[in-house]
Amino acid sequence: MQSRKQERLGYLLSLILSVILAFAIGAVILAVSGHNPAQAYLAMLSGAFSSLRHVGDFLEYAMVLCVCGLACVLAARVGIFNVGGEGQLLLGAIAACQVGVWLDGQSAWLVLPLAVLAAVTVGGLYALIPGVLKVKLKVDEVITTIMLNTIAAYLCQFLAKGPWKNANKNIVAGTEQLNARYWFGGLVSGSNLTTAILAAAAIAFLVWYVMQKTSKGFEMRLTGQNPRFARFLGLKTDRMVLLCMVLSGAMSGLVGMFRVYGAEHLFKSSISNDYYFEGLMVAMIARYDPLTTILLSVFFAILKIGAQGMELSAGVPNQIYLIIQTVIIFFMAAERGIFAAIRERAARKKAQWAAQARQEGGAAHV
Repeated sequence: MQSRKQERLGYLLSLILSVILAFAIGAVILAVSGHNPAQAYLAMLSGAFSSLRHVGDFLEYAMVLCVCGLACVLAARVGIFNVGGEGQLLLGAIAACQVGVWLDGQSAWLVLPLAVLAAVTVGGLYALIPGVLKVKLKVDEVITTIMLNTIAAYLCQFLAKGPWKNANKNIVAGTEQLNARYWFGGLVSGSNLTTAILAAAAIAFLVWYVMQKTSKGFEMRLTGQNPRFARFLGLKTDRMVLLCMVLSGAMSGLVGMFRVYGAEHLFKSSISNDYYFEGLMVAMIARYDPLTTILLSVFFAILKIGAQGMELSAGVPNQIYLIIQTVIIFFMAAERGIFAAIRERAARKKAQWAAQARQEGGAAHV
């Protein structure tokens, strides 16, 4: 228990130090490029909280990051790395959108549940493919999910440019727009925040509760950490891996549905600006802990929306947010190696001092 607390404390200190160093490096870059770092960071902070619209925007973005990050956490907990969430998101988005287009005129009480079902089914089945290849044939899931991302992206572009294309000639690659009766209700005027955040909050709580407070969550952790021992205890590890992979894909597909029925109201190629990969990075920084993933999603959403406001008010390119995010990821990825090297060097010096003390003690005795 004590070592667990020490590990958590070490992680927290590493994260805080990484954030401080990232902002310090960002400040140097800003200063070299002729900007005042203090003014830029104040503009970033005020950009996220300067109006209700901006607050709504960062909460909507935090919702997307959170669900994508938890989808990655769910798979990672059983030892499988789902890099294919972007493709699952796109397929879920276009499938859910077409349900609304095909059933135009029907009750929202019928269309919305069917759209959710389409998104989670398509996303889950698409994630099942690399899961089966991993479990049955030991094929590296990183390679298969990356390739399946490309296939999904091109397939969605083909459908949006071809058989499901919008009749509006100004939309090069996009489906028909959904009837307004199917849109999620807006919560903050002028922002992208919709009632989808309520469903996302329920999903986040459910994932956290199952993973942290139930025996099933313990079985998932055991499967990921020591699959041989888990099989020895009688756990069906292959089934657990496949189930978690399907659920991960289903959650990614659901994010696509949230985007279509919430902010965009149709499918187009830009429905996701690599949202899953950003959520994956958040999950990696959080070391695949559900609660930490939720909190860091809010933090990075504030930075991103604040950076957009900073660009408008202070004239600082919002790419500084990407630099800060990347530096944090770099330091957190290198953290274990850095601390291991520090501990090894400290142990070596301690051994040298002890040897020197023994030599001096022996000389004094003589």
